Amino acid sequence: MKNITLSVDEQVLAAVRRCAAERNSTVNALVREYLTNLAAHEDRANRARARLRQLSEESQGRLGRKQWTRDQLHER
Repeated sequence: MKNITLSVDEQVLAAVRRCAAERNSTVNALVREYLTNLAAHEDRANRARARLRQLSEESQGRLGRKQWTRDQLHER
C-alpha cells in the first residue's frame, strides 16, 4: 500500500474527523474507502461504455433516411 499526502482545509478536516469518530473509523479509512469506490465506479463506467460500443457495432439495426421535417416535429 502507498502513502499519500493531502492538503485539506482545517475546518474540513475537523468535520471529517467528527464523521470518522461517529462511524468508529479514521480519516485515513474514510479517504481510502472513498478512493476505492471512486476507482470501482470509473471501472464499471468504462466497461459499460465499451460494452455499449460493442453492442452498437454488432447491431443489425440501421437507420433509414429522415422522412420528417423540423416543422413536422413541432406541430401540435
